Amino acid sequence: MKAGIVGLPNVGKSTLFNCLSNAKAQSANFPFCTIEPNIGVVNVPDTRLKKLESLVNPEKVIPATVEIVDIAGLVKGASKGEGLGNQFLGNIRETEAILHVLRCFDNDNIVHVDGSVDPIRDKETIDIELQLRDLESVEKKLDKVKRAAKTGNKEAQKEEAVLIKLKEGLEAGISVRAIVLTDDERMDYVKPLQLITDKPVLYVCNVDEDGAANGNDYVEKVKATVANENAEVIFLAVGTEADITELETFEERQLFLEDLGLSEPGSAKLIRGAYKLLDLETYFTAGPKEVRAWTIPIGATAPQAAGVIHTDFEKGFIRAEVISYNDYVGYGSETKVKEAGKMRVEGKEYIVKDGDVMHFRFNV
Repeated sequence: MKAGIVGLPNVGKSTLFNCLSNAKAQSANFPFCTIEPNIGVVNVPDTRLKKLESLVNPEKVIPATVEIVDIAGLVKGASKGEGLGNQFLGNIRETEAILHVLRCFDNDNIVHVDGSVDPIRDKETIDIELQLRDLESVEKKLDKVKRAAKTGNKEAQKEEAVLIKLKEGLEAGISVRAIVLTDDERMDYVKPLQLITDKPVLYVCNVDEDGAANGNDYVEKVKATVANENAEVIFLAVGTEADITELETFEERQLFLEDLGLSEPGSAKLIRGAYKLLDLETYFTAGPKEVRAWTIPIGATAPQAAGVIHTDFEKGFIRAEVISYNDYVGYGSETKVKEAGKMRVEGKEYIVKDGDVMHFRFNV
């Protein structure tokens, strides 16, 4: 599961990517610094993992991860191939969610591709290009479906009605994720199209150091603009985050954060936001060899969760032994949880809850 960082050229995408992944992607003060997409596997910050580590004292600790992709900057006309448009749109189609970076700070020394700072205009530029590409995909599909619908094919007629809704919405400047459709219509007719503007989005406002703790007027404008989009907005000072990552010790980084009025780096908030955006959650395994966070889709069953460890676990699943995170921490050890009768035995239908500590029994 990958989240793609998108935005106009030179808004801080690659610097943000470096903060998240420490991959040191090239970043500089000119457009199209990123051409090929950079991919980083990023650890998901989770205080629960640290708590389990303190209780179990394992040989190693392995956090959950999420893939972040830094994609080339988009410009006006990308849907027609301008700039790196075709490459950009192809790369973003391969991600499951969008982290849309908006420049929300003034600095005459950092050039803006359109000559001035206006995050709402920048957002609209990106939206229009993505909507135009989706409109092209919808119109192609609609042409095919119309022919089948004319023959009296009931299924084709249903699909045609949905595609017409999509076409009208996109022509009106509405992203697919905001078009009113039933769950069945989305699952049956929209999801197979893999439309770009159907992907969930998190708006990331790149502010200056003064706005790191509380945001600024630009951030408030973005929040007001996207209020009807069912999308989240977060803000962080990307340049300042980059400075923090360069500090050598944890203590130095914490002092820097405290001076800014922050309890943690904004990048940690962003990574958790991306994880949530991808509809992912975490369960844990805990033992003397290893405490580990495992990533699963929200709503996964116990056998599906077991399959994340190894496919044999899912195929030969017998049962899951489950302890809630709160019980594990409250009683202090697996042994004490068992003595208190708080370990549950769950079967194939069990829906895993975020934070469950699990052991699986299986036959190979």
